[in-house]
This record gives sequence, structure tokens and C-alpha cells, in this order.
Amino acid sequence: MALVELRNVSKIYHLGGEEIRALDDLSLDVQEGEFISIIGPSGSGKSTLMHILGCLDSPTSGTIKLDGTMIHDASPRELARIRNRKIGFVFQFFNLLPKLNVLQNVELPMIYSGLPARKRRERALEALKMVEMENRARHRPTQLSGGQQQRAAIARALVNNPKIIFADEPTGNLDSHTGEVILELFRALSQEGRTIALVTHDPQIAASTPRRIEIRDGRIARKVDRKLAGLDELTGISRDDSPP
Repeated sequence: MALVELRNVSKIYHLGGEEIRALDDLSLDVQEGEFISIIGPSGSGKSTLMHILGCLDSPTSGTIKLDGTMIHDASPRELARIRNRKIGFVFQFFNLLPKLNVLQNVELPMIYSGLPARKRRERALEALKMVEMENRARHRPTQLSGGQQQRAAIARALVNNPKIIFADEPTGNLDSHTGEVILELFRALSQEGRTIALVTHDPQIAASTPRRIEIRDGRIARKVDRKLAGLDELTGISRDDSPP
């Protein structure tokens, strides 16, 4: 059973009397432990897809199953609970609170889980060790480099041991070298069995993930599995999945 199952999902907005289909009858499975990228130009629907997958929005039609639970018609309260327990987010601009130190920022998701303070601190420090940021635990975000802030944000995403991590343009605010370091961290997390969906407009970044899903006009235009495309170097033939 897939960790995430989307079936015939559409998202329709009505603006000025015009119907805009941000997602158009889209179906997709994400397996547990996969490291995928979702790529597409501005306006393609990739961000809408991430918002729906991440329980930040609901579809107009279609069904969504996450970790065995149907969530497409969940209430806002239920979606908030699912986000807190099953989903981690990493954003382009880090979204760290400047008045809190790194440790306190990483603890935030656990406050909503009702964990006692001592347990929150222990788990936050463990998450910071995973991203090699424990020595910056008492620093405020303004005292960190961009790469360090993103590492802290990844620790925050990991702290509740989510089923899936969504990373929205996680290297978009970083220089190329620091961005590669962050991508390497995601690869290491993937090798530990964590499920990661990376949203990007950069083909080079998308090509670094084992599976690439291209979104255009609210539909899946192309899916590429690098494991199946392994013949490229020998034959020049790409084993791309055909559009659904």
C-alpha cells in the first residue's frame, strides 16, 4: 500500500467569473521511503499539489489517502492534527521565529502535540544532532548563515518523526554550494528510509532525485524513475513513464 494515494484529484478556483483548474484530474502514488521531486514552471500546479498533499488545502474533487487515512474531506481541525503528527515542512525562506533560539524553534511542533517540556527538549536536541546543528542550539536565527537556518528548519520538520517531509524550493534562497549541501542532507535522510517530496522549478535539482514528476497545466506531464532510466548511459534510451 502506498503511503500517499491521490485519485482523480482536481482543484478549481473561480476568479472574476473565470474557472481556473490548478489541478486537473490528477492521480499519483508516493511509496513509503521514496525521495521524489515535483517540478514544473510557475503556474503549473506544483505548489497547489504540495498544499493538498500537505493537508494545507482540500481538493475540489477526488480522493486522497495518507498513511491509510482518507483525508480529502477532513475538517480543518482534523487536517491540523494530521499535519502535526504525520507531515514535516521545509520552506525556501526557513520560517524560523527570530525571537526564539534554534532549540526553541525546533521544539515548536511538539508544543502542539502536548509533549512535556523535558521531552520536547530531548527530542529537539536529537533532531539538531541529525543535521549537525546541536552546537548552534542557543543561537538565534539572525546569528546563523542561510545554510544553518535551513538545517534548523529541517530539524524542526523531523522532530515529530513525520511520515513524509515536503520541501518547497528548499535551496532557492541559498548559494549553489550551500544548496548542494542541503540536498546531500536530504539524500542522507532518504537513505535512512524517510519519505521526502521536494518541490522545485530547477531541472538540475529535480534530476538529482530518484524519481521526478513533472507537472504542467495541473496534470502530470511526465514521470521519470532513475532506476528505470539506468540504460541511458549505455544506450541513450530513457525509460520514462508515459503520462497517466
